[in-house]
Amino acid sequence: MDHSHMDHSHMDHSAMDHGDMGHGDMPMPMCSMNMLFTWNTNNLCIVFRQWHVRGTASLVFSLLAIIAICAGYEALREGIRRYESSVAAKQDSVPNEPNTETTTLLGVGRSSQADAIGQQAHIIRAVLYGIQNFYAFMIMLLFMTYNGFVMISVAVGAGLGFYFFGSHTKALKETACH
Repeated sequence: MDHSHMDHSHMDHSAMDHGDMGHGDMPMPMCSMNMLFTWNTNNLCIVFRQWHVRGTASLVFSLLAIIAICAGYEALREGIRRYESSVAAKQDSVPNEPNTETTTLLGVGRSSQADAIGQQAHIIRAVLYGIQNFYAFMIMLLFMTYNGFVMISVAVGAGLGFYFFGSHTKALKETACH
């Protein structure tokens, strides 16, 4: 079918991403995605296409960054534990209300001020819980590069994070991923 008579000059194709399409001077290296354990770091992309390891320096920097990220996760967990302890201390410091007919069965002896502290804290804890889970799943994605260097860095970062921030925590975790 001949389309030479059709006028396409009014169509704007500038927003379409056609990639390099082989027209550039040098082809862009593609990210390698392994589904099996490997030590290969050629074209290793870590979580994002933009985090592309292209040499020894970027590999070392990336592994150090992963160690810091994983240690930061343990710092976040310790911060959440401290927040929960401070909320419990605030609630315990509020004087109890005397038992009256107006207090509910579940709120016997507890003040409305302690309940307000608990409600506000519950909202903050929910936000912190969401952040903690997001962080944990991002670390899981790091591990799922299946690259031995990255996996070791995750473990080293978790260990260092626990050493520096987990002094009040049991080493045994409740769940595998967070």
